[in-house]
Amino acid sequence: MGVKPHYEHDSLEFYRTHAARYAELSQGFWDNGYTNCSHPNFRGDRDLYQRLTQLVPAGCGLDAGCGAGARDVFLLSQLGYHMTGLDAVEENIRVARRVHPEIADRLRTADLCEPLPFEDSRFDLILCNAVIQHIPREVVFDRVLGEFARALKPGGVLQLMFKPGQGVETVVDPGYGVEGVSRSFQLYGEEELLSALNNRGMRIVEEGDNGELGGLLYFDDNKPMRHCVFWAQKA
Repeated sequence: MGVKPHYEHDSLEFYRTHAARYAELSQGFWDNGYTNCSHPNFRGDRDLYQRLTQLVPAGCGLDAGCGAGARDVFLLSQLGYHMTGLDAVEENIRVARRVHPEIADRLRTADLCEPLPFEDSRFDLILCNAVIQHIPREVVFDRVLGEFARALKPGGVLQLMFKPGQGVETVVDPGYGVEGVSRSFQLYGEEELLSALNNRGMRIVEEGDNGELGGLLYFDDNKPMRHCVFWAQKA
């Protein structure tokens, strides 16, 4: 893939160094929720889970970029989904297997910059939460989104979470020491992602008639940085 952009290289090094701490923080996101949420029925990851399990009540799932601890692979497996977790950082997978040995055989190291190691129409759901921020734009649009669409079954759902905007933003993350750690992220426009997915036969899941979560949802994390998350369903 050539020379990695600095933010991609730095992200890989960051997770290699801080995998154990990140696993601790990811549980905190589940317990504590987010701030400045854009929908009255959205307070945190628990609400995303509730809606996701309505959209896809059962089936085979992939967490593309499961991170240290593989929290979502574990939780969805506990709910009866047959989950697989991929992450590009070996240390993240090692920590996840230690934290959740019961799902160790469902976790593997793989780089999303390469084709997914699965056949067409394999999954009922794919999660990609705060991962494309570490991947160059051209790779996301030329490969990653197409691979998600290819690997989803017809009717399958992608949950995509990302940092909205343009360019690359650098912030201090206070979760890693007294003075924090400086981190850089690739930002993405909401409409450009939706357009790319539309071209691959996927459509956004709109808000339900009774206020069920849908459309573009926004929140702030602890850095703080603005995030967007939505679901897209394959035709």
